[in-house]
Order: sequence, then structure tokens, then C-alpha cells
Amino acid sequence: MTEQVTYNEDNIRSLDWKEHIRMRPGMYIGKLGDGSAADDGIYILIKEVIDNSIDEYVMGYGRSIEVTIQDGRVRVRDYGRGIPLGKVVDCVSKINTGGKYDSKAFKKSVGLNGVGTKAVNALSNYFMVKAVRDGKAKVAEFRQGELIKDHRQTKTKEENGTLIEFEPDASIFKKYKFRSDYVENQLWNYAYLNAGLKIIFNGKTLVSKNGLRDLLERKVNAENLRYPIIHLKGEDIEVALSHGNQYGETYFSFVNGQNTTQGGTHLNAFRQAIVDTVQKHFNKSYDRRDVLASIVAAVSIKVEEPVFESQTKTKLGSTDMGPKGPTVQTFL
Repeated sequence: MTEQVTYNEDNIRSLDWKEHIRMRPGMYIGKLGDGSAADDGIYILIKEVIDNSIDEYVMGYGRSIEVTIQDGRVRVRDYGRGIPLGKVVDCVSKINTGGKYDSKAFKKSVGLNGVGTKAVNALSNYFMVKAVRDGKAKVAEFRQGELIKDHRQTKTKEENGTLIEFEPDASIFKKYKFRSDYVENQLWNYAYLNAGLKIIFNGKTLVSKNGLRDLLERKVNAENLRYPIIHLKGEDIEVALSHGNQYGETYFSFVNGQNTTQGGTHLNAFRQAIVDTVQKHFNKSYDRRDVLASIVAAVSIKVEEPVFESQTKTKLGSTDMGPKGPTVQTFL
């Protein structure tokens, strides 16, 4: 006989934020892994921290970001405004707490739900945050999301900004190891999407002058392209494209700096816009498959309050560019 399972008040549990993240980490960072694949969770942890630094740069604060990885510990230092000192602990340990709920402060940010850095905190065996603002500094240290030391504010001569250090929890990320080539590729994407931003990774400087054009030139052998890369930039959009000799279609798509590896509404609209433009220019009803065959392209758009299909933000679900904006299809 099947054993009867009771279901009563004793079966109902309420988890706090860190317990839930640690029990269901896949909901927050996708798969776990050990670092042997580029989309393993330890690289998502890095992304969640750097996204906040990128948001500061986009808003006009700070020109460089320093990233150091040594002995399994990650250090990210930006030179933005720094977390408000009185909210340092809350911003990294209270779910749904952050400055990005005010769309005026972060209109086109990628991290809007106040979860990312908290997930890093909960999934780290050691997590430290330091905020510097106007000659004062505030430090807080955590272990697996639990506050272990809340330092007093001190005076400092350091530049404004935020420093975060973390060491992933080896009990969750079994035998993890960061691969420098994966991290560097991840950081290059940030550089391409933010032309002029200087990212210093383990002493090596990554910077792009020509944005997505540089990305395509790095990803594709110029000898295999049928014509020079077309590079277009406008408000809230950047595009680089050409055609090669490979089979299929090759795309690199981004939303608010997030690499949307699974595409989404913006990529669908972009592909359709290419077909429509070619058909209208030549006044011919070319087959869609012929127009897109062997294309290699990169597209980046900025959407206000973007909606992604999961916390890992690899696929855009937004149909509009913003609450009062045009549809993504119309914009593209």
C-alpha cells in the first residue's frame, strides 16, 4: 500500500530570504556547476555584482571597474557614488531592497528586482561590502547571508564607490574553479556595450572604442565577411551586422547591458526589421530565409523597466520599450 502522507499545519514552513535562496539557488542563478561551463552559477554571481557597477557607469558615475579573482575569491571595485552608508547592510541582505525601484534613479537598469546581490551574499561562504561616500566608509561582512560583523563608519581618503568581495560557498558549488577565459569574455561584453569604460581584470585593461563593431571584429574573421561591418548607433539602440559564409544565423543580443543568450522580443523584432528593410529598399519580396542566411550581427537596446523571463535574465519578455514607449517591434 502507498504510505499516506499527512498534510496539516506542521507541514507549512516560512523561509527567510537566505534560506530560500540557498534551498532553491537555481531559481536565482540558473544552474550551479563547477565553473567548467561559461553559464555556470559562479559566473552569474560575478555578473550580479558587476551589473550594479555598470548601472553606475551608465548613469554617469565612475570611469573604471576593477575585477580581481585570486584563490577562489572575487573582488569588484567601482568608482560610482557608493551605496548610501546608512543602507549598506539592507542593500545586500534585505530582499527587494534597492535604489532601482525609483525609475528616475535607474531608468534603464538591468537589475530592478532587488535580488541579485542578495543571492550572491546568501550563496557565499564569505561576503564583504564596503561603501565609500564623501570621505566616509562603511563595511559589513557576512557568511552565507548572515551578518557576522557590522563595522562602524570610519573616515577615509578613498574615492567614492563600492567594493564587494565574495567567496562562493563550496558546499553549493562543488569543487568550483573560475576560468579566466570565461570571465574575460564576460567582461569584454561589458566593455563592448559601454564604449570608453575601462575594466581592469587581474591587472589587464579591457576597453572598447567602437562598441559592438569591436565585438564583431573580435568574434568573426574579417576575411569571412562578405562586406564591411555596418555599425549604427542611436538613442537606446546600437547595431553591428554583416553577412559571412557560415551556415545559419549568428547573433549577439543585449538588453540594458545584459547578454540575452536566448534572445527574446528584441531579437525577433531585429530580425524582422532586417528583412523588412531589405525588401523595401530593393522593392522585392525576398524570402526571409534568404535575407537572414549567414548573417552575423549584434544588437543592443535599452528598455525602461525590462521584463525578463527568468531571474537569470537571458531572454527578454518585454513587448514595450517602457511604460509610455513604443513597442519593441515598432522601435526596432
